[in-house]
Amino acid sequence: MFDSGMKGGMVRQAYRRMQITICLAASLAGCTRAPVALRPQLGGPRRPAVAATFRVADASLPTPLVFVAYGDTRFTDAGETAASSPSARRALVAKIAAERPAAIFINGDLPYHGIAADYAVYRAETKIWRDKQIPVYPALGNHEFSACLASICLDRWWNAFPQVRGRRWYSVALGQRVVGIALDSDAPLLPGSEQQTWLQTQVTSLDPAVRVVLIVMHHPPVADVQTVKLVDHNARPNEQALADYLKVAAAHSAARFIVSAGHIHNYERLSQDGVTYLVSGGGGATPYDIDRTSTDLYQSTDFPNYHYVRFELHGDRVVGEMIRLDDHDAAKPKQWQSRDRFEITLQP
Repeated sequence: MFDSGMKGGMVRQAYRRMQITICLAASLAGCTRAPVALRPQLGGPRRPAVAATFRVADASLPTPLVFVAYGDTRFTDAGETAASSPSARRALVAKIAAERPAAIFINGDLPYHGIAADYAVYRAETKIWRDKQIPVYPALGNHEFSACLASICLDRWWNAFPQVRGRRWYSVALGQRVVGIALDSDAPLLPGSEQQTWLQTQVTSLDPAVRVVLIVMHHPPVADVQTVKLVDHNARPNEQALADYLKVAAAHSAARFIVSAGHIHNYERLSQDGVTYLVSGGGGATPYDIDRTSTDLYQSTDFPNYHYVRFELHGDRVVGEMIRLDDHDAAKPKQWQSRDRFEITLQP
């Protein structure tokens, strides 16, 4: 399911390419010397392909390829109903399992706190995913670092997802045409940072067959700007730097870029500089009411928006759907609606 044997080779290749090394211990636990590359020239000669951290062969994938992204589940004790809705998150888990996606990407804030008990709830409530052998690819959120020392919190996340141990960001190739990239918005994404340098290397060396790049992260780079509600959840400079980079990268790539973030417990869809930006924070955490701006392509007044986003890959397009839990107040909710649908045309 995961191909982790290439890690050492990737590091050696990276060090050979790097002309500058600098310690960025704050960006990656355990780092003592972290490579920083010179800023890549997107319009210049193509770099040799760099292997994704994990790979799933085309032969192992269904046709059409279906994958899911969502976040802000806040798995925790069922007695805690203010911070998270146990009935909503369990309904979402069961509905996603029924989709039998090739992959589930989590936008962060998987646990309510970074404590062992909350990860135990995650394992118990998502047993059906393991039974169906559905791989889960998580991104770190701020709640992963709640209620414990950062190093201890991080170790618990790695215990829950041992495949990514030692990494706070990574990539996964779903066949030849789709690459998922999990970023850590708790670490620097600014130009020259270790994480953005790594991302640049991944993007500038994409296999020519790749047509969709899904970036999952917690804090959104682009979202409805709030002036009254949740102003502390507006996009931060750290993530805005990523949007600045993607503006340039998207213009020089045959792939289409989709960013799925969370942190805001609602749903939003925006398009900026050729990149589709989703806020998908409806995994079960306390819903947040927002003021939608005119740039938001989703203008429904539905609330709350417990949901997930389903992607389906076809030859010339990828189709996205926001699947919303309709009867969220029911003891055992089971009514669903497709409340947003969008298509992104792909290059031949």
